[in-house]
Amino acid sequence: MRQLFFHVFFMSMIPVVELRGAIPYGLAAGLDPWLTYLAAVAGNMVPVPFIMIFIRRIFNWAREHSRWLGNRVRWLEDRAEKKSDLVRRYALAGLTVLVAIPLPGTGAWTGTLAASLLDMDFKSSILACMGGVLLAGIIMAVASTGVFNAILALF
Repeated sequence: MRQLFFHVFFMSMIPVVELRGAIPYGLAAGLDPWLTYLAAVAGNMVPVPFIMIFIRRIFNWAREHSRWLGNRVRWLEDRAEKKSDLVRRYALAGLTVLVAIPLPGTGAWTGTLAASLLDMDFKSSILACMGGVLLAGIIMAVASTGVFNAILALF
């Protein structure tokens, strides 16, 4: 059980996978829903402050040392820029929504990258991302446990 908890925890740290993959995995593997939620939310939040603090330095280093890495950095920045319209328009509420929507191209990694590139306040951005991660976790847990299927069966 403890090993499965840590699988979910570390899986939710991976970009793209995040909560969208970790919660269904944990539930399918038989981990308690509350433990799955806790592990996934905690793991998804671990990279957030590090992204806010270090991403610009990492991107600058990558651009200086490798054309291949520089191209990847530009792709990531362009992707975050496209997603940042919501954040620009609605500030911290937009950041929370961007992180909370459990779809590809959204989530804690993209939201934090957008916040960093937009020079948003560190503490407020962390709190907004945390709110989004908590909401995304609820959405994924509910969707993964079949509650949506039960509601749809009523109609």
